[in-house]
Amino acid sequence: MALKTYGPMAVDWENRIDFDRLRRERLARAKTLLAKSEMGALLCFDMNNVRYLTATHIGTWAQDKISRFSLLPQNDEPILWDFGSAARHHQQNCPWLGDRSRPGIPLLRGAMSPEMGRAENVARKIKVELEKRGLHQEPLGIDVVEPPILFALQKEGIKIVDGQQLMSDARVLKTQDEISLLNHSAMMVDAAYDELYRAMKPGMSENQAVGLASKVLYDLGSEYVEAVNAISGERCNPHPHVFSDRVLRPGDPVYYDILHSYMGYRTCYYRCFTIGYASHAMIDAYKRCREYLDAAISLVQPGRTTAEIASVWPKAEEFGFPDEEAAFALQFGHGIGLAIWEKPVISRMVSLEHAHEIKPGMVFALETFWPSTDGWSAARIEEEIVVTETGHEVITRFPADQLMVAGAHYYTVNGPLSTTRENEAPPSRRVKEMVAASAKVEGVAATD
Repeated sequence: MALKTYGPMAVDWENRIDFDRLRRERLARAKTLLAKSEMGALLCFDMNNVRYLTATHIGTWAQDKISRFSLLPQNDEPILWDFGSAARHHQQNCPWLGDRSRPGIPLLRGAMSPEMGRAENVARKIKVELEKRGLHQEPLGIDVVEPPILFALQKEGIKIVDGQQLMSDARVLKTQDEISLLNHSAMMVDAAYDELYRAMKPGMSENQAVGLASKVLYDLGSEYVEAVNAISGERCNPHPHVFSDRVLRPGDPVYYDILHSYMGYRTCYYRCFTIGYASHAMIDAYKRCREYLDAAISLVQPGRTTAEIASVWPKAEEFGFPDEEAAFALQFGHGIGLAIWEKPVISRMVSLEHAHEIKPGMVFALETFWPSTDGWSAARIEEEIVVTETGHEVITRFPADQLMVAGAHYYTVNGPLSTTRENEAPPSRRVKEMVAASAKVEGVAATD
């Protein structure tokens, strides 16, 4: 393996993940792109972008609050506004920020009403910093923002432009420490799948599986289990993208997507199983699903394009959807890093006309789906891939080359029950003879 898997501790006897280097190199990428842009500064409210620029984190409870913001001016260091106590903590524990960690509260997604003046307060804070540097006449890039803050900034005479693309471009190529963190994060999901595989049996519910996987991840050091999508039985087709309290039954297909964060770096990692045994239809669906995935993976190398990958996937009409938008995310690729979905996006919906070159340092997930001919079961598989200088390396390592059967412990008088069987076994020759004989005796027409 080219990529190493480390323990979670720092040690004095081995070079592991270098967090100082991680902070420096991430910020340097953003500064380089900002210097080449039309923007005088970049204002970020997206917590993933704030973390990328400032290497700060206050817990995933804040992930969707838009309550922290950071300004990166041209030729200068980032300034962070945060909850007051968090800002003081950063001053004491984040020497790379120092007095550039300051208290500042925006609107809390509308919880602060307009008359409280928070939008205007934020706008004034930003304008003061821009004026100090002579940047107030330059365009200000913003990633995401609440409309009142946008309007307040415009009222201050600041021209607003899209800053999200700059941050997306900065994050598309990963540093060596980012790749190590993504590999470590995937390792934790390997372990979660191993526990799930050993535990799955009839009577276990989807939400119990979610709880088990979450415990394994948190025990291993996850900071955030964003989701464990657990989909079983007839819920597999169409894909609902959310777990329920449904109970597993013999012969059920079940697939999971485990999304969590280790030091900010995510996973998106599907695996598919059956409980006790698998039908021929499900086996065929899994094989087809795996073939589409393997075809895509085989094309991952520097110099190829996202269009080439998308082109090997089936058209939406081939698996029951009217168009590519309706089938979006079923045959899918996406960058992965501090967020689940980053550049590049790979889909027949956009990639054939808008191709992106595959480059070393990209890390993305490829996921495929295929429905069974029975009309209700389906297969879903996903791998995470690092693009290397000469090709690629898959970092999701729980076995998935063949359909795995969990809880296969059924025995008959003739030995172990086959793990390939239908829920309703076809009638034997003896049964057919009994039916025919009965029909003849009773004068009732026998049917096939």
